[in-house]
Amino acid sequence: MINRVIIAGRMVADPELKRTATGKAVTTFRIACNRKDEADFFTVVAWGSTAENVVKYTAKGRTVTVDGRLTSRQYERDGQKRTVLEIVAENVEFGDKPQEQPQRSRDAVIAEKLTEIDEDGELPF
Repeated sequence: MINRVIIAGRMVADPELKRTATGKAVTTFRIACNRKDEADFFTVVAWGSTAENVVKYTAKGRTVTVDGRLTSRQYERDGQKRTVLEIVAENVEFGDKPQEQPQRSRDAVIAEKLTEIDEDGELPF
């Protein structure tokens, strides 16, 4: 039998590294995969060096390709049984970096505000 999942998408948030009681590295993160006018969101769990590399080399907005297997687990909360589907990452490839807005210098912002004052005689704040 085969249980293999390959998905590509963007990180929804910055991943956080955690450690088990025995010291093994683990991270859980979500990625969004776009399709036409909608997005699908998937929870991914990475262990060991894969987890450490995900935390070190990715951030919110960065594209990743995950190759792994689909797992399900059940737990109970407030008397209700719940089932969670997750992808356990065997390999994670890092894509482009998130696009960043260029930082404007303080002088550029002040000059823009002064231009607004000159144009209509009103204070911009």
